[in-house]
This record gives sequence, C-alpha cells and structure tokens, in this order.
Amino acid sequence: MQDRSMDALLAFTPRTMGYLHGFFEDAHERLMLMAIRDTGEVRLLAPALSEQQALRAGFSDVRVWRDGEDPTQLIRDLAQDWNLRSAMIGVDNRMPANVLLSCQEVLPAALFKPAGEILAGLKRVKDASEIEAMRTAGRIADEAFRQICTEVRPGMTEREIAAKLDSLMREQGGKPTFAIVATGPGSAEPHHLSEDIAVEPGQVLLMDFGCEVDHYQSDITRVVHLGPASEKVKLIYRLVWDAHQAARSLIRPGIACEALDQAARKVIADAGYGEFFMHRLGHGIGMDGHEDPYIVEGNKLPLEPGHCFSIEPGVYLPGEFGVRIENIVAATMDGHDSLNEEPASEIIELNV
Repeated sequence: MQDRSMDALLAFTPRTMGYLHGFFEDAHERLMLMAIRDTGEVRLLAPALSEQQALRAGFSDVRVWRDGEDPTQLIRDLAQDWNLRSAMIGVDNRMPANVLLSCQEVLPAALFKPAGEILAGLKRVKDASEIEAMRTAGRIADEAFRQICTEVRPGMTEREIAAKLDSLMREQGGKPTFAIVATGPGSAEPHHLSEDIAVEPGQVLLMDFGCEVDHYQSDITRVVHLGPASEKVKLIYRLVWDAHQAARSLIRPGIACEALDQAARKVIADAGYGEFFMHRLGHGIGMDGHEDPYIVEGNKLPLEPGHCFSIEPGVYLPGEFGVRIENIVAATMDGHDSLNEEPASEIIELNV
C-alpha cells in the first residue's frame, strides 16, 4: 500500500477478509467492510449480528451498526479518525457497485482505486500449509472420480451424477464447491449446465468438479466413455492429453505464464483443431477457484515456486463431443508437483 501511495484498503469479500484476518463471515446484503490503514491499523465495520464472531476472530476494533441505522455513518467516522476524506483508498476487486457507490457518496473527494494487484500479489504464492490443504482437496476429488467410475450406469442423468460427486466429496470431508457433468454433445460446451439428460452407451462423459478443504479449493476435469470409444474420440482425447503434457513439461520458475498456453495451443493447432480450443489454458487457484496467476496468452508474469494453477486444455466439437483434461499443479524450485493423480493417457472406457 505504501509503495502505491495508498492510504487505506477496504476489503469486502469473506475470502479476502478471511485470507487477511481469518474472518470468513458473509454479511450478505448488509454492509461490512474490513479497513486497513497504511500504518497497519485494522478496523471492521460490521452489522451488530456479526460482532461476537468478529471479536472471536481477533479484531480489536469493531464498529457496528444495527438494522434501521445508517451504516454509512461508520464510513464517515472512519474517514474522520484516519483522515481519509481526500485519501487514496484501495477497494477489493469484487466489491459490489452499490457498496462502492455508497463509499464514493460519503467521501466525494477521496480517490478509489482497485486493490486487486496488491491482494493478488500476496495470494499468488502459497506456503506449505496452503498447498497441503489443496493437496488434500485434490486427493478427495481424485477418490470421488475413482468411485464415480464404478457407479455410472446408462440412464443416470447429468444432475444425478453431479449430485453423487458432491456426496462422494462430502463423505471424505470436503466441502463441494461445484460439479459440471456433461454427456454427448453437451460435453462440447465448456461451461455446460448439468441437466436431466440421461447418459447412454456410446457417449463421452465429461466431469469437472471440486471441493474445499480449510478454505482452499480443488478443481479437476476428467473425461470417460460409456463403452468402447470411436477412433475419433480416442484421437481427440490423446491430442488433449499431449497438449496437457506439453504445457506441464515447461513448468519451472522464471518461465512466463503465456508460454504454457502457447505450448499446449500449438499441439492442438498443429493437429488442425486450434479453433476448437477457445479458452485460456488455466487459472490460478487457492481460496478462490479462479485467481492469479492466469495461464493465458499475454500474461508475461514469470512463474514462482508456490504458484498454484490449473492446466486444462480442451477440444470442443459442436454437436459431437468435447474433451478437457485438468490437473492442479504447484510450481516448485525445479519444476512442479501435481496436486491430482495423473490423468489416463488413453480415454477410460467404462464397462456398462
């Protein structure tokens, strides 16, 4: 903050406040802000409903408002106490517009700037305890995949399989965060919304899912086939696997994020399927499912040990099927560790 001449920072989301102070409370529609001064002072502006939780989390300065009162008075008081009326104030990138507009109305002479890069710079590099939580979440996802492969039967719907994945992760102590299940042509939609569509023999089944352990995320994508796969399905799967491995082989400190995207994309483009790989290669992951560093063309940020991110190339053939293979990896001093088991080099054919 001091390097950027920022006088204060306003954190809004439970994940940001949780990362900085271990306080993951969600105030929902009520105003709650964690204010950090460039001198290190911290104050929480919170609904009275959250006061005791905040004190237990270690806040020593908690200012509360009750339903029926004007919460912006707490912002006025903060500005008076910390001399912020014409200050430069950083805001959480995911602060809702109505909250930012309220702050701007109360402090019209202050300059509000995104604080996302400050926060991202802190969160990008994970320590050993953070990586271990993600490794545990990854193991839970791996086990859920192993088990679901023994339970999928023709006639089950995408939603039923997604619900079963959630159950399998919960049984192992994970907190499910999402599950995308797509079969047949739906697998060619990268962010398919699971529906009441039954899986049938002769179809691709794509599963993209994850869970949370100690506030840290997993994210995995696996593709299987119900019964024997066609030569085209086998070819596309192997192509995506080759692209996945091409990117993985380059991971090391100092290499630009975009170089991994370029390596995977070249494998797919050289095979004539470049137009069917329409998204970035990967995204950072930690407390948020998507965060820095993003593995995408144009991102020249060099990798550092402790960066955790997905490698997830895909080929999506509209009206036919799609294949995506995703592992979470952590960059190390001499390469990387995968936080998931290795994907199969050939598509798994389920015996149904």
